[in-house]
Amino acid sequence: MSVKQAVREQYQAIVDTSQGSNIETPTEGWIRTVRKALGMSGAQLAKRMGVTRARIAQAEKAELEGGVTLKSMQAAAEAMGCRFAYAFVPPDTIENVIIGQARKKARAIVNTAGKHMALEDQAVSDSRTQHEVSRLMHELIYEMPPDFWEDK
Repeated sequence: MSVKQAVREQYQAIVDTSQGSNIETPTEGWIRTVRKALGMSGAQLAKRMGVTRARIAQAEKAELEGGVTLKSMQAAAEAMGCRFAYAFVPPDTIENVIIGQARKKARAIVNTAGKHMALEDQAVSDSRTQHEVSRLMHELIYEMPPDFWEDK
């Protein structure tokens, strides 16, 4: 195993720890939901953060629209006695995300080659095609070429 592969596996393990954490954003957003759960008014949160009540309303709206900054989320969480966590949660393990991309890329490569072979009247069987997809997929996972994440 190369150093590059070992490092990639270490990163994969870190990301995989978040897998299965079914974190859903509340419909009113985290700031408003936690504030209300604490029984804290917008004015009280504003005072704790050293900003205006209007700024709290803006932050709550921005969170729902996807325009809130990480810095303001961190500040709001701390003002409410919480810890702010920021994460990417893959739908499955990182390894399975990589396998999916390798399979997609391998199928595209094999299908392109298959079209050229069919034009030359040299088509191969479906089982041979599937075998080649599997072989190429494993090769792509192992080598992870620079264009691995590029969809052509």
